[in-house]
Amino acid sequence: MAIVMQASGIPGVDMGAASIKMNEDGSFNLLVGATDIGTGSDTMFCQVAAETLGVPVEKIIPYSSDTDMTPFDPGAYASSTTYISGRAVQKAALEVKRQIAMVGASLLEEKPEDVNLHGGKVCARDGRHVTYEQVCLSSLYQRDQFQIMATASHMSYDSPPPFAAVFVEVEVDVETGVVRLVDFLSVGDVGVVVNPRSLTAQLNGGCCLGIAHALYQRLVYDPHYGLSLARRFYNNRPLTILDVPHTMPAVALGIPDPETPVGARGVGEPPVGAGYGAVMNAIADAIGVDAFRRAPVTSDVVLMSLTHGKRMHPPLRAHV
Repeated sequence: MAIVMQASGIPGVDMGAASIKMNEDGSFNLLVGATDIGTGSDTMFCQVAAETLGVPVEKIIPYSSDTDMTPFDPGAYASSTTYISGRAVQKAALEVKRQIAMVGASLLEEKPEDVNLHGGKVCARDGRHVTYEQVCLSSLYQRDQFQIMATASHMSYDSPPPFAAVFVEVEVDVETGVVRLVDFLSVGDVGVVVNPRSLTAQLNGGCCLGIAHALYQRLVYDPHYGLSLARRFYNNRPLTILDVPHTMPAVALGIPDPETPVGARGVGEPPVGAGYGAVMNAIADAIGVDAFRRAPVTSDVVLMSLTHGKRMHPPLRAHV
């Protein structure tokens, strides 16, 4: 097993921004600079905006990554997208919500603090209500016209750490040095889970990346010219579906973090290091040698360790 602590963005450096505009049909355009590189961030942003505004997620129309029309974002790195850019989305949504409450309260002849927003409606305490469509129609065409919209940014000097633990079982052929991955479990302490499916994919995907580093991938350079000698995928192969178990369970611990949007912290990177370390530890324990210090642990490395390595105990053998 291995346990890793990561960060949620770089404190005092990373800053994300978002813009939200209300439409006549009660939908909202959400503009974010953050790029969805397969992590599901576009869906997450829509969920945060929808939760804040009290509308179904289908009412949020996302636009991302286009630097000509979206606000600034530092990039998809440092496990910061939910923590930094997600908070910017939440701030923008809160300001749009305030504007909707102000217009809706005016239509209901109530004070903004005396109305509630939920289900796409602005509701008075006596049960009267106006829909978001009516609110936007009034703001654009009828009285005191203005566009309901907001832009917000977020930067933090805090970086609440997510944690990951990965447990791995391997089999090692002591005659050939071949390592086979039998089973693994990835666990993430990431705060509140915004999107369970995406989280499972993130935990397993990160873990698989770490396993690939531990078993297969390395860059070998020519010592004279500095050129990579592995110029094809077959020289530096990635992990494939044939190299992992049929089931890949992942567990999330939903402990809210008060400093983050809806209590969520970073997810993506912790299982990478934990998966890497867990595989290295499992192989070392299986063949009874001291910990490996370099990767990947290929079959020749295993055989050399069996022959020349510092032995901690005899190789563990399965009972047949």
